Amino acid sequence: MAESLVPRLYSCSNCRNPVSLHDDIISKSFQGRNGRAFLFSHAMNLTTGPKEDRHLLSGLHTVADIYCADCHQVLGWKYERAYEASQKYKEGKFILEKAKIVKENW
Repeated sequence: MAESLVPRLYSCSNCRNPVSLHDDIISKSFQGRNGRAFLFSHAMNLTTGPKEDRHLLSGLHTVADIYCADCHQVLGWKYERAYEASQKYKEGKFILEKAKIVKENW
């Protein structure tokens, strides 16, 4: 049987706007504001809020909240800067909260 050419996506749980590809998941073991969250290398159809410094479980980071471009629901945040060397891999990556996204084309 041929594999489907339709990519597996994650979409905004509120309006179903596609926000990331399944293939862009780096880790599923992150903590968001409202529970479990996923770290993604890329995201799409988002707008970004202002940058701010936040003390997270892994230390101090400069982050910006990310919003669905269609319905403006907060979906997570983007890591802009990590102050600790061990956390630098997160820079430019996206946290999407599991409770705010749904699977599409699975």
